[in-house]
Amino acid sequence: MVTPLRAAKEDNVELLDPTHEQDPAGFAAPARLATLEGATIGVISNGKENTKPFFDHVERLLRDRHGVAKVIRRIKANYSAPAQHELLAEAMGWDAVLAGVGD
Repeated sequence: MVTPLRAAKEDNVELLDPTHEQDPAGFAAPARLATLEGATIGVISNGKENTKPFFDHVERLLRDRHGVAKVIRRIKANYSAPAQHELLAEAMGWDAVLAGVGD
């Protein structure tokens, strides 16, 4: 459910602001990695059918072209819900995370 922070109605179309309801200042992005060489990269899939071949290819590219040491792949428990807390806690130990959708 999206709570409209700013909504406008024009010609029976309601425009919603999909940003997070809380203060966005608490969600600052971390610094980028200087290199992927030797990194551990986590891949979180929504579990839909087409994510597997896509992430198979992404994993090959990460290892072969960027020297990634380890790729950890996980699938969310529910494709339409946020990742479960245990998965997010595990991801804290990874150097970077890719999350993806496959339809």
